[in-house]
Amino acid sequence: LQYRSINHRVDASSLNLYRWYYSKICQWGLSVAITVILALAFLEKPSSLTATSDPRYRLPAWEPPCGLTESIEALCFLVFVVDLAVKSYLIGWEEFRQNKWLIAYIFVIAVSVVDWIVSLTFLCNETLRVRRLLRPFFLLQNSSLMKKTLKCIRRTLPEIASVFLLLALHLCLFTMFGMLLFARGKDQERNGEWESYFRSLPQSLTSLLVLLTTANNPDVMIPAYSMNRAYSIFFILFSGFGTYILMNLLTAIIYNQFRGYLMISIQTSILRRRLGIRAAFEVMCCQRQHKMGINQHVESVPTDMVLQVMQRVQMKSYCKKAIILRAQQFSNDNITPEEFQKLFEELDKDQIKEHPPKPDYQSPFLQKLQLLFSHYYFSLLGNVVALANVVCICTVLVIETDQAVSERKDDILRAINCSFIIYYLLEMGLKMFALGWKGYLFYRSNIFDGLLTVFLLGLQIAIFVTYRLEHTTWNPAASGFLSLWEMVRLVNMLIVFRFLRIIPNIKLMALVASTLFDLVKNLRAFAGILVVVYYVFAILGVMLFRGVIAAPGNMSIGDTTVNNTTVNYTALCGSYEQLDYWPNNFDDFAATLVLLYNIMIVNNWHVFIEAYSRYSSPWSKLYFVAWWLTSSIMWVNLFVALILENFIYKWDRSHHCTVSEVEQTGYQTTVQLMFREHIQEPTEEELVSKLHQHPHLHLMR
Repeated sequence: LQYRSINHRVDASSLNLYRWYYSKICQWGLSVAITVILALAFLEKPSSLTATSDPRYRLPAWEPPCGLTESIEALCFLVFVVDLAVKSYLIGWEEFRQNKWLIAYIFVIAVSVVDWIVSLTFLCNETLRVRRLLRPFFLLQNSSLMKKTLKCIRRTLPEIASVFLLLALHLCLFTMFGMLLFARGKDQERNGEWESYFRSLPQSLTSLLVLLTTANNPDVMIPAYSMNRAYSIFFILFSGFGTYILMNLLTAIIYNQFRGYLMISIQTSILRRRLGIRAAFEVMCCQRQHKMGINQHVESVPTDMVLQVMQRVQMKSYCKKAIILRAQQFSNDNITPEEFQKLFEELDKDQIKEHPPKPDYQSPFLQKLQLLFSHYYFSLLGNVVALANVVCICTVLVIETDQAVSERKDDILRAINCSFIIYYLLEMGLKMFALGWKGYLFYRSNIFDGLLTVFLLGLQIAIFVTYRLEHTTWNPAASGFLSLWEMVRLVNMLIVFRFLRIIPNIKLMALVASTLFDLVKNLRAFAGILVVVYYVFAILGVMLFRGVIAAPGNMSIGDTTVNNTTVNYTALCGSYEQLDYWPNNFDDFAATLVLLYNIMIVNNWHVFIEAYSRYSSPWSKLYFVAWWLTSSIMWVNLFVALILENFIYKWDRSHHCTVSEVEQTGYQTTVQLMFREHIQEPTEEELVSKLHQHPHLHLMR
């Protein structure tokens, strides 16, 4: 049911161990161990436990004593050893020898333990910790979909090599043209382009590479363009062909090739599910054959036996009920293999929630009120009122923009908000009257709306109790647990946040919101690969560039060192120093993650390339370019494409539904279902052949 392989031991004790291993408690424990060992990077030296990453204001960070994080690591290693032992035992020796991930698991644990021992030997003062680079492997090996995704990415790389080669050729050719076109001349006033961007081959390559991402456009062309407008043709041709043709072509090829390999992997997952279902059917056939005391193979199982097995199966409750109901509807007492497979098609169907019955009022007047307050237009009226509340807040904020907190008179806004909150309470009560409390809680939008309304009411009561009406003058800066202004500001933010209640009333917005939730729930494997990439590059960045850029009062550039903390220096316009980019550094793990994100966005990423080239080595550009290719070119484009697949899949299935039906339908959006229409179902002969190849399951035929 979970698309796992069935090539494991099937004796009673092994099956009990299998169920225990894949129980929620064990899997949660393993997930906690993985999370903890990854999170140690924030605590280990250099620690990220400071209020700011800016070296000018950063206080000395708390460093854990030697042995603290190492003890936590040892516990995590113990969990991983148990995990490895259980997996290896369940699949058996033959399967273990063919499983590259488990062999790599042993290697990673062994190297990590050796490196852990070295750390303790050096009293945690070693300069290099190899095991930190290996930690993301524990996250990868725990997710079959992550492993499939990584395998698909690896297979995709050779396919896009030709486009990368064409992109590199495009870059090199224009670099040569640029160096010839903007060569140094006798007139110093006309050498601005050469001096700033084309002084050397590495600088020229970097300038055009950054232009490929549009991060330095139009700065890179201004010195030449100011001399002659014809020079703009060079830059327009380069960015037009490179950015808008080659880069988009690269995105299309990456997605198309990856999608093809992913569908092959999903085909394997579907085969696993069908094979597991068929294996269950064959086992029940063998049990029936044994009970009947015959040697001839039977091709059907009693319905009662299927119902008994279904009572013990762990799956979603609505799927179990649907399968049991469908099994009871069979006219024959026996179920064939084809019928048994069709039973489990219910696993892929959407859950249609049944709306609780409305209260039954006897009075005609109450019935009319119930019809009025349960109508769709009543919800629309609430949206209009919420919009009016947001407009009032915006108006007051615009009027008081230039006023200090102590000068603001928020009594009018508080009175307006109080009136709106009373209406929100009234609306919530009337909806409960019309729908009943079960019917009210049936809609997630009502739960969201109700919780915020109750919270707003609590804040208004707290404001009234803390700052009573008999105060002749209101002091917004008056401090209690929260100052008056802070409490009013919190109320305003919650009111603005509450305006999101309009999302379920607009079909397209409801689909977009549900798509985002589905991404969190069902596409975590793809985000997990991004976490792995971030983690590895962050650890590498800390190893390579930690402390390279010092605070302004203690900088060293080339042979010039400045030790006076009060020194004034002149920085080049647009440089790392002039832009005050000091918090963006590799001095700790958390700061590195933020810096990598800023580079992935590619806005001003050339500033970081230039700064670290000056402070460390020109070869540092390779690190930044590698990160740009991996994150911005490969993974972000892939993730965007999968978001589109998810949204199109849901849109195609819901464009015939109304807004209320969209909210009532619990759409299943797994990766397997997204590509289901492109997947070919395995044949009967293929399933039987695979079952005969099972290393531990011996069926009577």
